[in-house]
Amino acid sequence: MVFVSGASFANAAVVDDLLGQYQTQVGGAFSAEEGKAAWNRLIPDAKTGEERSCAGCHGSDLRRVGKHLQTGKPIDPMAPSVNAKRLTDPKFVEKWFKRNCQWTLGRECTPKEKGMFLTFIQHQ
Repeated sequence: MVFVSGASFANAAVVDDLLGQYQTQVGGAFSAEEGKAAWNRLIPDAKTGEERSCAGCHGSDLRRVGKHLQTGKPIDPMAPSVNAKRLTDPKFVEKWFKRNCQWTLGRECTPKEKGMFLTFIQHQ
């Protein structure tokens, strides 16, 4: 069982289930440090050449409100320790992985990337 500091048991159960699925697909565990590095890594947009990262919208401190780079719309904190709604619905998590990875990376995230991101987020 993965311990999620400050988060509800529901959050931990959802994260554990998702991480278990991703671990089965990649055959290994995930590192919060690798997730942090991937979260902050700058990726050039294929069309514009602008660099994007997860931190560009969500910030590096996931306990704070982020701001969408294009729209300026506020984004609630990602950290389950301050936002009890985060990581409670696996379908919602997968939907946003698909949407945000496509926008940021120009493709869907791999199971390894999803696992690294979730591991990083859960430790915030």
